[in-house]
Amino acid sequence: MLQKAKTLKEEMIRLRRDIHQHPELGFQEFRTAALVADTLTEIGIQVKTGIGRTGVIGEIGSGDGPTIAIRADMDALPILEATDTPYRSQNNGVMHACGHDAHTAILLGAAHLLKQSLATDKWRGNVRFLFQPSEEAFDANGISGATAMIQDGALEGIDAVIALHVWSSSAAGEIYMQDGHSLAAVDSFKAWIRGDGGHGAYPHTGSDPLFMLGPILNALYAIPSRKINPLSPCVVSLGQISGGSATNVIPNEVFLQGTIRSQEHAVREQLWAEVEQTFKLAEILGGKYEFQLEKGYPSLYNDAQVNRWMRQIAQEMVGETAVHDTQFGMGAEDFAYMAQQAKGAMFMLGAALPDNVVRNHHTDIFDIDENVLPIGAAILAETARRFVMGQLS
Repeated sequence: MLQKAKTLKEEMIRLRRDIHQHPELGFQEFRTAALVADTLTEIGIQVKTGIGRTGVIGEIGSGDGPTIAIRADMDALPILEATDTPYRSQNNGVMHACGHDAHTAILLGAAHLLKQSLATDKWRGNVRFLFQPSEEAFDANGISGATAMIQDGALEGIDAVIALHVWSSSAAGEIYMQDGHSLAAVDSFKAWIRGDGGHGAYPHTGSDPLFMLGPILNALYAIPSRKINPLSPCVVSLGQISGGSATNVIPNEVFLQGTIRSQEHAVREQLWAEVEQTFKLAEILGGKYEFQLEKGYPSLYNDAQVNRWMRQIAQEMVGETAVHDTQFGMGAEDFAYMAQQAKGAMFMLGAALPDNVVRNHHTDIFDIDENVLPIGAAILAETARRFVMGQLS
């Protein structure tokens, strides 16, 4: 399968660069979706469009038996690209800075490989290709691409679902897997600390929200180390603090917003309560507060059995020393919603360019080594092929 995937390398690179040059934000992936639908049709796969608004589904198989789904995300980020590659973004202020262009090209390659397999092998199941919009962001109603596709029935009848994510900080071709909780649940919060404000020369005449901020910050940052079991991963981080406009004016309000990360659901719920509790200190200090919590993606739970399938195949293709069982970290992925609907797993595919330049995800110089595209396509396709051939247990 890997050798067959290598024959598609230049086509996958072409597709990836086309998508990279024309990035689109979440739920606006009209051109990308059309490219995906046209490519699947050319391969000979029937498609459904408009799933989850701008998502695309293709499916092939025997019509009976179990069904496995393979997912790729299609959206880009609101970032002005700073690279000088010939395929740099032509959409000013929008950039594929997380590798979703590669994910889409890889899944199109896998679809081509599996269409070939269907013609020659004895399948007893089906493969569904899920091209998902808006992984990076919610809409105004808190809906992301995965939830939108699920609402439109994209995972009905699915027995397993798999995916990958390229990783720009790891050596090209290295494979990373983790059973169980692998990426974090992500929630965000906004808070307003309010007091009377007043003249900076007469602080005793009113309540000062900047003074209240000090103990609140101490309490907030102490939550992971003093309120949560240290064996349970979690993060509470502030991303913005703003308040005041002059040297001699005590403001009447300070604004804060930040992120909450966790893996276990019980810890997640505890964090919601603990973070809000810290802002109640404002009331003790003579002020008031307002707190808003926005619940985000759940923690990604990788099914051990599905991981075992992909691990074995990856080891056969790239060698045992290139496949690692390791922690993913506290990032988040809305593939987690799909993994709640059926047993599922995602692996990380190292894709660093060999020049020692750090090209982190979500930065304006992000890029990957395109030589890894056939590896990703082959692992996904071979996992699905063995699934429909009844060769996995």
